Amino acid sequence: MGTTDGAVLLIRVAVGVIFIVHGLNHAFGGGKLAGTARWFAGLGMRHPKLQAVMSVAVEVAAGTALAIGLLTPMAAGALVGVAVVAGLAAHARNGFFVFKDGYEYVLLLAVTCLAVALAGPGGASLDAVLGIDALADGWAGLAVALLVGVGGAAVLLLATWRPVRDRA
Repeated sequence: MGTTDGAVLLIRVAVGVIFIVHGLNHAFGGGKLAGTARWFAGLGMRHPKLQAVMSVAVEVAAGTALAIGLLTPMAAGALVGVAVVAGLAAHARNGFFVFKDGYEYVLLLAVTCLAVALAGPGGASLDAVLGIDALADGWAGLAVALLVGVGGAAVLLLATWRPVRDRA
């Protein structure tokens, strides 16, 4: 395994595990799934229980797929979608900085996922073992991740998000 493969492996595993743990926290931490649904409702998301279940499913499934390097551009794209939705629905109104609950952190995660899609899954991935790593790497991988992530987030937000307006 070369240094580039090792670097991509470290990034894939770290970001994948971050999303897995975040998704599991939505399901089992603090207010559990019901609390996550209430939070989504407070953000203006329609069908908040479904949103909570789907958020957990996408974060855990796509996080796992990214970590093991399986269907990497699609997994990266799904996580980009999660980050875009979170960035717009929960964090954008707070500005950039994470310490003010801004979008800094989700932007970093999204860009990291896009970089992995562009770099490809690397030799230490299930995609490489299965011989499908060349199907969508480089610019094609980035295009898949952008289409899945930004496209999916746009459809979800347009269909279900009704932003809560501040009452002044």
